Amino acid sequence: MRTKNTLFYRGNQCVSVDFSATEISSDGSLILLEKLERDHNLLSHFAALLPDNRNPKYITYSRAHQLKQRVFMLMLGYEDANDVTHLQKDPLFKDILQGDLASQPTISRFENSFDKESIFKLSYAWIDRYVLSLKGREKVIIDVDATDDSTYGSQQLSMFNGYYGKFMLNELFFHDGETGQIILPVLRPGNSHSNRWYVGILRRIVRKIRATYPDLKIIIRTDSGFSCAPFYKLVADYDLLFATGQASNAVLKRKVERCEKAVKHLYVDRHIKHQHFISFSYKAKSWHTPQKAYTKIESTGKGLNVRHFISNIKEQEAREIYFDFYVKRGEASENRIKEVKNMCFSDRLSNHGFLANFFRLFLSSLAYEMFLLLKKSIKKTTFLKAQKWQISTIRTQLLKIGATIKITKRRVYYQLSKAFVNQHLFREIITL
Repeated sequence: MRTKNTLFYRGNQCVSVDFSATEISSDGSLILLEKLERDHNLLSHFAALLPDNRNPKYITYSRAHQLKQRVFMLMLGYEDANDVTHLQKDPLFKDILQGDLASQPTISRFENSFDKESIFKLSYAWIDRYVLSLKGREKVIIDVDATDDSTYGSQQLSMFNGYYGKFMLNELFFHDGETGQIILPVLRPGNSHSNRWYVGILRRIVRKIRATYPDLKIIIRTDSGFSCAPFYKLVADYDLLFATGQASNAVLKRKVERCEKAVKHLYVDRHIKHQHFISFSYKAKSWHTPQKAYTKIESTGKGLNVRHFISNIKEQEAREIYFDFYVKRGEASENRIKEVKNMCFSDRLSNHGFLANFFRLFLSSLAYEMFLLLKKSIKKTTFLKAQKWQISTIRTQLLKIGATIKITKRRVYYQLSKAFVNQHLFREIITL
C-alpha cells in the first residue's frame, strides 16, 4: 500500500505523489490586494454606483462582492468568468470575500445586468474621479488612442474594420500622459473610425476639468487618426494646446517634395543617418483655420522616413515638440493600452451584449487602475528594478505566491512560501 503512489525511482529514492497536504493557494498576494483596496477604496467607490434591481430576498452576493471577485480574478490572471470553477475551494479567495465565490452563471448575470443609463453613469463617475485627482497640478496631458479587439462569436456591434482587416470591437482610451491613469475607457462598434465620438467625449472631459480647475493647462496628444476639423474647432474654443500626427496626402507631399529630394540625394543614397525638420502653414478644406504643420524627413541609413505632425505649442522648436513631447505618447499611452488589453484582458470581450462587453472593459480598466496603485507603492520601496516592472511581470514576480491560511477565533494567519524570492519587496509594500 505504501508504494501505490510511486511515480518513479531516483536511484534508491522513491518519488511519490498524493493529496494529503493542507489547503494551499497559488494566490497568496490576495491579502496585499485587499490591503490596497482598503487603503484606496477604488472598488468600493464604483461598487456603490452599480444599480441593483434584484429581489433582496434572493440576494446572496452583493454588487461589491461580485465586483471585487471579478477584478481580483483579472489581476491574478483569471481571464473569464468561468475560471471561477477552478477557484471554488480556494481558501484565500473565500477569506478575502468572506464567503463562497459567486459562480460563473452569477458572474455572467452580473456582467449582463447593466443598461445604457448605468454605463453612462459609470462613465461620468470615472471622469469625476480623475478630475478629483488633479489637485495641485499645473498641467495635464491627455493622450487619446484606440485599439482593436478581435471577435470570434456573435457579439453585438462586432463589425468588419477595413483598416485592421478583421471583425472586431473598437476600444477608445483617454489616458493621463504623466501618471498613466485611465481618464475614461470607451467601447465602440467595430467599424468605427479612430475619431468617432472622441471629440464629443473630449469636450465633456475638458469641461469637467475646467469647471474645477479653470487655470489648469490642458495639452492634447493624439496620432494621425484623430486629426479632424471638429478637433481643431474644440482646441480653439477651449484654448487648448495640442500635438497630433497628420496622415500624408497629395498637398503635404507637394509641400515637402523639394526637401525630400535633397535629403534623399545628400543622405539616403549615401546610407547616412540624418534628420531634417521643416515647418509650414497647412489647412485642409474642412478645417476652419490654418494650422502650424511640421514634417520630419529622416534618412534612417536604410531608407527614407517622412512623418507629418501638427501642433500649436509655440514655446518649443519642431525637434523639441517631436522628440521631447510627441513621441513620448508611445510609453505614456500605447504601452499602457497594451497593459490593459493584453495583461488585464480587455481583449476578452466575449459576452453577446454590447453593453455587457462595455462593462467588461470597465472591469479590465479597474484591474489596470489597481495595478497602477500597486506600481505607486512599489516606487516607494528600495527595489529599483521592480519599479520598472510592467503588469505581467508584477503578476508573475509579486502576486503569484504559494500560501496557506490558518483561522482561529481571534486571528487569521496568512503563511506565505519561504521559497518566495521577492518576499522582502512584498513585506515593504504591505507595511507601507
